[in-house]
Amino acid sequence: MNVLNLDAWQTFVSARWQYLFCQLMLALLFLSPETPVFAAPAGQDNAVREMVSGIISYTRWPALNGKPTLCIFSSSAYVSALQKGDTDALPYLPVAVQNEQEALTARCDALYFGLEPPERQQEIIQRLAPRPMLTLAEQNPDCATGSAFCLQFHPQRVTFSVNLDALSRSGVRVNPDVLMLARNKKHE
Repeated sequence: MNVLNLDAWQTFVSARWQYLFCQLMLALLFLSPETPVFAAPAGQDNAVREMVSGIISYTRWPALNGKPTLCIFSSSAYVSALQKGDTDALPYLPVAVQNEQEALTARCDALYFGLEPPERQQEIIQRLAPRPMLTLAEQNPDCATGSAFCLQFHPQRVTFSVNLDALSRSGVRVNPDVLMLARNKKHE
């Protein structure tokens, strides 16, 4: 009888430790600053960097000499991808920002939003006005408010849509060929 109780006790303790271990691992995952909670799917890093680089390279600012400064909100799953590699080869200067105040200080020419909802994107954009500003977002599927360019993530590709109203108020000019890509299904 004592052996049976000992086995039951060991099973209970083992299950309890497993539960506590899982809780601890989840807490560490969500609290770790180096590990994004919503990590980017493998293989899309390059696609996002190329898409953003392409859009920026076909954008013109009215009084910009040199590369534009791209401020990337730290909530983005692609912060490291957009900063990775030889910065001389990128058509922008990447700067990671934690919040709107850091974006103001960094004198951003372009903003890349991560988890900020479209309404919050709109608030930040309005506070940074009248500075000419290209805006891109990864969490804006409708692309009706907020950013001018909204990335769309699919299992095998990354596409984008354009909010023409936001783009017209942005103060920047984008090559019409880029805008046609948003309408053309062949770029997908």
